[in-house]
Amino acid sequence: MIYYLLWYLRAEERFHFYAYQNVMFRSVAAVLTSFLISLLIGPTIIRWLMRKKIGDRPEFHHATLNELTREKANTPTMGGLIIILSVLVSTLLWAKFYNPQTSLWNGFVEKAIFLVIWFGFLGGVDDWLKLTSARALPSRTGLRAWEKLIFQIGGAVLIASFLYSDFVNIDDAKVFWLWLPFYKNPLPFPLADWMFVLIAIFYISATSNAVNLTDGMDGLAAGCVGMVSLVLVVLCYVTSETMAQTSITWSEYLLLPHIPQAGELSIFYSAILGAVLGFLWYNCHPAQVFMGDVGSLPLGAAMGYGALVTRNEILLFIIGGVFVLELVSVVLQVGYFKYTGGKRLFRYTPIHYHFHLAGWSEPQVVVRFWLLAAAFAAIALATLKIR
Repeated sequence: MIYYLLWYLRAEERFHFYAYQNVMFRSVAAVLTSFLISLLIGPTIIRWLMRKKIGDRPEFHHATLNELTREKANTPTMGGLIIILSVLVSTLLWAKFYNPQTSLWNGFVEKAIFLVIWFGFLGGVDDWLKLTSARALPSRTGLRAWEKLIFQIGGAVLIASFLYSDFVNIDDAKVFWLWLPFYKNPLPFPLADWMFVLIAIFYISATSNAVNLTDGMDGLAAGCVGMVSLVLVVLCYVTSETMAQTSITWSEYLLLPHIPQAGELSIFYSAILGAVLGFLWYNCHPAQVFMGDVGSLPLGAAMGYGALVTRNEILLFIIGGVFVLELVSVVLQVGYFKYTGGKRLFRYTPIHYHFHLAGWSEPQVVVRFWLLAAAFAAIALATLKIR
């Protein structure tokens, strides 16, 4: 919106203001905008949730863990609304959906917004049923697992289908290949349409659930999402934009696939970065509000979407290393429990609870997991040059 206003006013001609056309400038503006919006609307949404008595009452199948989390009773949840609203408004203000100079539409940003709305609505329904509806009481189970999975797969199929159509219109055939970290060439075979859709379903569903599992301690999921978002900002930029004062694209220089217009997604992921930082103002220990499924599901799905667009599906295992650990710990725990007839591999899963029960305080667990997330992000960025 701001981009089109400045373009209409011909800001570069009248006011010699060329910066607004630069993706990185608008990315920084998106970070600041979403950060300020989340700070401003946070208290209003928290008060509204408290009036509606949408509080979290964590109950675990572990007496010690229930005692450790007793003080969290009645803390408002569904705080992900703060993040969603901040991301949508900031993206709409700074992203370029249509290029007036080339008459081309940027479908990548549109699909990102659709993804946030779809998964945000799904998470909101799950939270609402879990915390307030008669159906959930007294079990408070929310949506059943198969119900949630159907809508996750449905959203992933829609995104994958339209994304594949976008890639068909790109001249570079390498956009359908899988790219490996630390290796300069992709796997030497293109993905068929059905393979691409299956990979998209797996990634978007898995990442949305991984962030959902990680959202169990004050600031844990939000801080880690911020690290991942920063890496995705860089990836979206380098797969699309041209190096300063040259005609060489960053993708050529770094031996990556060239995805035209993917750079505009840098604004979207910058908006996520700013929104989660603002949310952390209220979510840091002791939390005034929790994210809930309404925030964790769309943020996780956005991670998978960014990896698909930039063709870095394999690298996402490094970028989101903390989320991979959380998800894998649950899978291993369930598998080991069934295989051994009742024994447990960890004290409790997701794995951050294992360390909490081992004697780490909640702030210690969160900060140490943030440090791991930062290390994974640094390694992921290093792979762009070490190939």
